[in-house]
Parts: sequence; C-alpha cells; structure tokens
Amino acid sequence: MATLDIIWRPGEDFLENSHVARLMKKVGAADYREFLAWSVEDIRRFWEVVLDDMNFEWQKPYEEILDLSGGFPWPKWFVGGETNIALNCIDRHLDKNNNQTAIIWEGDGGEVREFTYAELSAEVSRLANAMRAMGLKPGDSAGVFLPLVPEAVIVMYACFKTGVAVLPVFSGFGPEGLAERLAHAEAKILFTVDGAVRRGKKIPLKTTADEALKRETSVEKVVVVQRSGLDVPMKSGRDETWEEFTSGHPDEAETARLPAGAVSMIMYTSGTTGKPKGTIYTHAGLMTGPGREVRYCFDMREGDVMYWVTDFGWVMAPYELVGSHFGGHTCLLYESVPNHPEPDRLWRIVSGHKVTHLGLSPTAILVLKSAVDEWVEKHDLSTLRVLGSTGEPWDPESYMWYFDKVGGGRCPVMNISGGTEIGGCLLQPLPVMDLTIGTLGAPAMGVDTDVFDEEGEPIRNEVGHLVLKQPIPSLTAGFLKEPERYLETYFSKWEGVWYHGDWAKCDERGLWYLYGRSDDTIKVAGKRVGPSEIEAELIKHPGVVEAAVVGTPHPVKGEGITCFVVMTDGHEYTNALREELKDQTVQYLGKSLRPDEVKFVQALPKTRSAKIVRGAIKNVYLGQDVGHMDLSSLENPDVLDAIREAV
Repeated sequence: MATLDIIWRPGEDFLENSHVARLMKKVGAADYREFLAWSVEDIRRFWEVVLDDMNFEWQKPYEEILDLSGGFPWPKWFVGGETNIALNCIDRHLDKNNNQTAIIWEGDGGEVREFTYAELSAEVSRLANAMRAMGLKPGDSAGVFLPLVPEAVIVMYACFKTGVAVLPVFSGFGPEGLAERLAHAEAKILFTVDGAVRRGKKIPLKTTADEALKRETSVEKVVVVQRSGLDVPMKSGRDETWEEFTSGHPDEAETARLPAGAVSMIMYTSGTTGKPKGTIYTHAGLMTGPGREVRYCFDMREGDVMYWVTDFGWVMAPYELVGSHFGGHTCLLYESVPNHPEPDRLWRIVSGHKVTHLGLSPTAILVLKSAVDEWVEKHDLSTLRVLGSTGEPWDPESYMWYFDKVGGGRCPVMNISGGTEIGGCLLQPLPVMDLTIGTLGAPAMGVDTDVFDEEGEPIRNEVGHLVLKQPIPSLTAGFLKEPERYLETYFSKWEGVWYHGDWAKCDERGLWYLYGRSDDTIKVAGKRVGPSEIEAELIKHPGVVEAAVVGTPHPVKGEGITCFVVMTDGHEYTNALREELKDQTVQYLGKSLRPDEVKFVQALPKTRSAKIVRGAIKNVYLGQDVGHMDLSSLENPDVLDAIREAV
C-alpha cells in the first residue's frame, strides 16, 4: 500500500552532483519528467548518449544500435559490435584502480577476505585458463551451485572472460531442481562446495550435487570449493578440488572477443505453468541494465560500497556485482543470514565495512524489525547514503522503519522492480525525485512502461496491468530452447506489447506503485516459484490424485505456500500425512520453499479445458468474495463450496 505524503526530498548534492543530474543537464532536460520523456522518444538516440556517458567499452564498435526487423520480441542490439563483461568490469580498471578493493567478503563466523581488482583479475584468469584447458569454449555453459562465497564471483567472471555462459542455481534447491536446470542448459561443468555455512551449521551441498548428478546431465567435471571442512566423497575422474583444478595455470588470460549478443548468463525463473524458464542474458545486455541503474538510480560514486542481501542464485547477486564493478566500485558479500549470531549482525556489517548502499527485501526488514530497536540504534550507520529494495510490495510500517531506523530519514529508498526476465528495472526512483512511502518512482530511464486496463488502453490513477511498449537491451533474449513459450508468456495478451504480470498504478502526480502479481506466480521471501513445480512434486506421492498450490499471506515471508490436495480413497487425513506431503516437495525445491499448509479436498475447480482455477481457490481460502471473477468457464463450480467447507 502507498501513502501520498512526501517523506523524502533530494538535497543540493543529489540535485547538482548526482550522475543523473549531470546527465539531465547534458541533454538539456529541465527536470526528471522531461528527461524520462526524452529517454523513450527515440531509444536509439538515448542508448547512444547513455553508453557514451557510462564509458561503455567495445572491442569492436557496433554498426547499428538496434535492428527491429524481427519485431519487439526479437530485437538485435548493437549489431556488429563486440564486447565482454570481463573487459568492462575488471580489465579496464586495472591501470587506474589496480589496488582498489573490488570485493569484501564476510563469512558466517566473521572471517573476512578482500580482493583488489588486480587480485580478482588474477584469480579469474587462473580459473579461465583451467576452464579452457578442459576444453570449455564460447557456447558452453557452467553450473554454479555455490553459496555467496568469493569463488562464486570468480567463476562468474571466468565464464564471462572465456565466453562460457554462467548458470547460477539457488543454493537451497534440492537434487531434482538442480539436475533439471543442469540438464536443460547442458552444463558441462559444475562448481559446488563441500558444505555451506549458515548460523554456524554446515550444510552439505556436495551431497545434494552428487544426488543431482545421478540423474542424466551433460556434466563432465565437478569442481569443489573447500569451505566447511566437511569430508565429502570425490568421484575419481570427475571431481576435483578448486586448488587441484586451478593449480599450475597462469594468472593472466585473454578476454574473449564476443558479439554483443553472445550469451553471458542463463538464469532460471519460475512461471505459473510448466517447468522453469531459462532466461537468456547477453554480454551487452547484462551490462546495460545493472551498469546504468547502479550509476544513475543508486548514484554510486568513487569510494562507495554496495551490499545487497541476496543469494548467488537470485538475479540480484549478478546485478550488484556487474553494476558495481562496471563503475569500478566495491561490492560486499556476506554468506549467511542477517540476524546471526545476534539480531544486529547486518548492522555490524554495514558499520564495520562502511557500506554506503544497502539493499534489502521487505521480507528481510520484517525479520530484522521484529527485534527491539536498540539492536540497530547502537550502530553507526552514518556512511549509508542510499537504500535499495526489491522483491515484493512494501507495507507502510516496514518501509518507514527502514527509512527512519536504518537510513536515519536522510537516505532515499530506491525501491526498484523489474524481474529476472528484464535484466534490470521497469520501474525505479531517481535520486532527484520526491518520494512517498512505497513508491517505485517512475519508469526506469529509457524504459517505455505503461499501465493498461483489460482492453489494453492506458489508464492513470487506477490499478491495471504493467506493460512494456519498446525493447530494452537488458531484456532476456528469449527462453532457452523455448521460443514459442517465450512469445506465449509475454506477447500473447497484446500484440507488440510485453505483458509483465504485475498490478501497477501511476497516480495523478506521476508516481508509480506496485500491488503484486496478476498471475499465479508465488514469491516466498522474494524467491519466485511456479505453483506447477510444487504441484508436480505433490503428485509424485502415490496417494495424490491432483493438487493446486497458491500463495497466501505470511507475516514474515510475504507469501507462504498453501497446497490443496485430492487423495485417493482410503487415506486418512492426518497431520502425519500433511508433513509427509510437505517433505515430498522439499526433495525438489529445498527447505526454504517448504509448504506452510496442506488442505485435503474432494475436488478442484477446473475449466472445461481442465485448467485449475487457482485464483478462485485462493479467494475462497482467504474468505474473499469470488463474485468479481468470471467463473462461467468452470466445469464444476459447486466445488468451490466444498473447498470453503474444507478450509
């Protein structure tokens, strides 16, 4: 929910010295509204100006900035150009920023490791040489099943340097979820760890990886980072430690010359139907999104340090790394949870490492603010200059706690929203704007967003569908091996328009707000999961006939997972059976996405084409009226009454 009161106004420093203020003057814009309008009038002109202002480096200049002969779904950006993320995020900083800190890492137990740009370059080159010696080449892919340790960053940049596509996988996934992604992307190598460390406990990720690789994949080599000291089995001929794999390789390596549209990363995201979607990022695209936004939205300057609370398998990890390093800044990583061993762990990190830019999800704030305020008040957070947020809508109380208690009322909250498929943001504030509680500010610069009603007409000051009307370079280059599914997902609702699936509103002052997903995708603590993925696991139980899963309000995680299950005759609806079914899903999705509730029902509401109507189930579960829904296509509308009785 949003309120209309202005809670933050930019001071002279942001209005005069910020990167975006300087760029606005450069193009002759009188204010940010005029600037944003200019940015989408001619997107080719906009990107030419912005890439020059960002000091974007090319190995070969592009011949044509945008070819739209394939239409909006299939744009070709920077035709003929060659570049590499490693060139822009590491190589070009070595002469000027050789001793500048690139990464600060803090472990669960408080241990700290730091890498200058020179040291990071050496580690990346050593690994890149080892990968090339193994035979990896541009077009191959590498799975990364690692917690947020420095080696994850080194792997990412080594992949970029060699032209291998990096495939981050959430470290909380179970064997089947990992195996499915590795197989679909045809990963030839997997980087994992003996064990992750969280809350002082060692979690055997290598064991999960071994179970995953019992299934059919293309993985030929497993490289194991020795982090926890756990004794793990090593398969002869396949498994090597990090030290064994990289030993003897030089610390200088050539950076591959790649077409601007070469694949840099494959990030899987869940939808409402079918299996996870492999979103494709290009080298130029992955830099234009985070690189532009960290510079102009977050206004990172010389000496700044960014810390975003995330997992390497979430898009925000590559986002903060590429965005920070593109500008030659410092990025802080922390491998564990923000309230261990005491509720002030995160605030100790911010104070101790002099963090200037902090990013948190609303869910994280719900957890942190549940402790007494003294935990945050006793730390000096004066180095903070900008706060960040993404993942889900805010509630006003949590937003103001973040703004007041963490930012001291002086830091703007850059509440951004895009998505894994966007590679950046559709909506974001700028530090030259007045901000209200929960606002996402405006369309991101160069991003032609709008709000449509059900007829596809633009609307203002009422909630509608968030859409994108022109392409941006960071947008996914389709779904891996599934072009038709890509078109069906985003371009089937309105021709030539990207349908994003969020409810949004632009108010009378031009400030934007979000109101959650307009499809069935569930976000648990900021992690997206498709209901069909959970349903597929539930149905594996021999007693389950069919299942439907919906996201329901959760006081901490934002959304929880509630399952409605139809069983075969003869099963007793016991708590033991409920727990057994929850355990069934953990095998695939991991403990972090364990269902909260399992409800037994006699049948599920379906359309005549056998599609389960999850929206109706959710409304009934929450005690809401379904009169506003079109249920004319239901084959068995009386089932809703049975569900109402069951819950």
